Formats: sequence, C-alpha cells, structure tokens
Amino acid sequence: MTVTAPAPARFVSFEGIDGSGKSTQARRLADSLREKGFDVVLTREPGGSPGAEEIRSLVLEGAPDRWSAETEILLFTAARRDHLERTIRPALAAGKIVICDRFADSTRMYQGLRGAGLRAQVDALHNLMIGVEPDLTVLVDMDPETGLSRALGRNGGEERFETFGAALQADMRAGFLDLAREYPSRIVKVDGAQPIDAVAATVLAIVEPRLR
Repeated sequence: MTVTAPAPARFVSFEGIDGSGKSTQARRLADSLREKGFDVVLTREPGGSPGAEEIRSLVLEGAPDRWSAETEILLFTAARRDHLERTIRPALAAGKIVICDRFADSTRMYQGLRGAGLRAQVDALHNLMIGVEPDLTVLVDMDPETGLSRALGRNGGEERFETFGAALQADMRAGFLDLAREYPSRIVKVDGAQPIDAVAATVLAIVEPRLR
C-alpha cells in the first residue's frame, strides 16, 4: 500500500476560542521556526495589513449589538481580501512561511453560527472573494469557561465578542471541533490545557515536518 505524504504547509493558521492561547502559540511557533532558519511572516486577522487593521477596530470594539452578523461577514471578508492581497500572497510568492492568527474558519464560527443559513453565506462569499484555505490549521482546544476567563482578564479593549458571554464561547468550541471533523486533512487539534511550553512543543512537532 502506498502512503501519501502530507502536502507541504507554507501557510499555517491558528484557530480557537477566545483565551485559548492560540495567539501565544502562533508567536511561539514563528519564533522557533526563525531560530531554525526559516523566513517567517507572523500576521493576524482581522488585520495584517493597514486597511484590514482599520476594519479590526470596527469589529472588535464597541457594544455587542454594534453590527449584525451579516454586516460582520462583509466586514471580515473585506479585511481578509486586503490582507490576502497585501500580505499573505506577496509573502508566499517570496517563498516565506506565513503563520496567521485566525483566518476564514473564525468567520465560519463567530458569524456563521449566529443565525440560520449564515454559514452558507460565509462560505459563498469566501469562495467568491478569497478562494484559498491555509495548508494547515492548528486548532488550540480549550474549555470555554477557562478561555473566557482568560480573555476577559486581558482588558485589552478588544473584548466585543467576549462580551457575548459563555454560551457563545461554548458554541464556538463545539463548532471548531465540528470543523476539525469536516476538514481532517487540514485541521489538527491540540490540547490547549497543557502548559504553554508543552503546547508549543506539540505544535512544532506537527508543523515542522510539513515545511521540509
């Protein structure tokens, strides 16, 4: 029997609920790979380009009811398109590794699960305007109550989605786990309840072989 090796992963995303530690792990991975000689671009969503960063402040700050889920889908997709054009594609074309803190899976969850038919709208708009997925997605899994407590404790001024409460975080976690089952060749789940160093070592062991 012939075993097919996993495809190379030059575009890696991190996903998870708020407070899961995915941003820390994205940064740790970028630092580890740079120490090993890889040319790495660490970026984030929403954001990652000047225009997308402006949209970030619109969607992550303010009251929970500031935007409808439908409007958020449009805003996040606009930010992602600018990010793709100005940061991700140029970096990949230059032979760099792109590590992104969140990508389209977050929109599938945070907006797509908030109303009937919204996931289909997210996917349709993504196919029309974005058209790419990460080569590999690391899902940092975390208990929703623990993650929410961590996220609210940051007091960073971007807690609009955290203020939706624990029920949304629980729905998001379940949704992310469903996504991992939907895309098993792309999404790898990592236990975020481990010590930070242990999570980082697990992530590096998953990602590094896919870069060579």
